[in-house]
Amino acid sequence: MAGRGRLVHIISSRYYKFMHEHDPRELLDRLATLSRAERRAASAEADLNAAQLEALTYLDRCNKYSDTPAAMADFFASSRGTASQTLLALERKGLITKTPDANDGRVAHCALTSAGRRALARAAAHDPVAGELEKLGERERGQLVKLLRPLLRAAQQARGGLTFGVCRTCAHFRKRGPRRYQCGLTGEPLTLADSGRICREHDPSPAQAS
Repeated sequence: MAGRGRLVHIISSRYYKFMHEHDPRELLDRLATLSRAERRAASAEADLNAAQLEALTYLDRCNKYSDTPAAMADFFASSRGTASQTLLALERKGLITKTPDANDGRVAHCALTSAGRRALARAAAHDPVAGELEKLGERERGQLVKLLRPLLRAAQQARGGLTFGVCRTCAHFRKRGPRRYQCGLTGEPLTLADSGRICREHDPSPAQAS
């Protein structure tokens, strides 16, 4: 069965038997629902609720400009109080650490501990959607991203939200040589790993937004 065919099959046969397979909105909704349900079931064994699992996932993917409670609140469109309570619970469980910002002690940067990464990996291992996506070829994954990225950004911008796109697709991203990068907004150097992380300050470049 072809890659995309497997994705349709798994959500229609295992989760929503009578879904309309030709409605892209329903397909996207069911994929997201299945992914969350399976990951939450796995994370429950580690005494994690849905909000805590989503916070761990976000912190694993964001960059150094976006690992604060305020940035996480923006990402999830929640209050800062809600984000802070979620992060406090994760800190108590030993799944994240908080480090005061070097320039502003009122700001805390959050990072996963080794225990937090293990908990996230256990949940991800039970995600059938992620597993099927990994089976797709590079060309197929690229086609999916090319289709879905503009839809996501248009929806975010329509409601006045931040795009939280990947660093290397940002208008501020600069290449300064072989494997050397820089943020044009802050002037700070970026690593190759940084370039693949999501950022609160992301500004879609014309090439990526088209």
